[in-house]
Amino acid sequence: MSKTLFLVRHAKSSWKDPSLSDRYRPLNKRGRRNAPDMGGRLALKGHQPDLIISSPAKRARMTAKIIAKETGYDKSEIMTDERMYFSGVGGMLTMLEGVDDGYQKVMIVGHNPAMTSLMNNLCDASVDNMPTCAVAVIDYNMTSWSALRSTKGDLQDYDFPKNTTNSKF
Repeated sequence: MSKTLFLVRHAKSSWKDPSLSDRYRPLNKRGRRNAPDMGGRLALKGHQPDLIISSPAKRARMTAKIIAKETGYDKSEIMTDERMYFSGVGGMLTMLEGVDDGYQKVMIVGHNPAMTSLMNNLCDASVDNMPTCAVAVIDYNMTSWSALRSTKGDLQDYDFPKNTTNSKF
C-alpha cells in the first residue's frame, strides 16, 4: 500500500494590522482568492486528503479550511499541531512519522522556509522557494508513516497560483 503527502505553504497573508502578532495574521485578498483556486485544482486532479494537519497560525488554518472545502474534506476534522509552526523540518518529520497508518493521504499546511526544505529533502526536488499557496504532491511506496525518513518520495505534482502550465516544474 502506498502513502501520499500533500505539502501546502499557506496562502498570502495580510500585514495590514501591524499590531497583530505573527500567529494571528489572516489571509489577505490575494490569499483568499488563491486558496480556493488551488483547492479546486487539487479536486480536479482527483486529490482528496484523508487527514489535514495545519499550523496553528491563523493564515495556515484559513488556508487549510478553504482547501478542505474545495476538496470535500470536512473542515471540522482539520487538526492543528504546534510542530507545524516554525519547528523546522525535523519537527515536521517527527510529527508526520507519528501519523496513524490508517491515513493514506495526508496534507500538511505550514510555512516557509521549512516547507520548501521539507519538499526538497523528501523527494530530491530542487525548488528554491515554494510560493505562497504552492502545493506539492509526493507519493511513497511504504506502508507506514514511520518509514518517511528512510523512503524517498516521488514528486507527482507541484503547482502554485501563478503556474500557467500543467508541468510539475
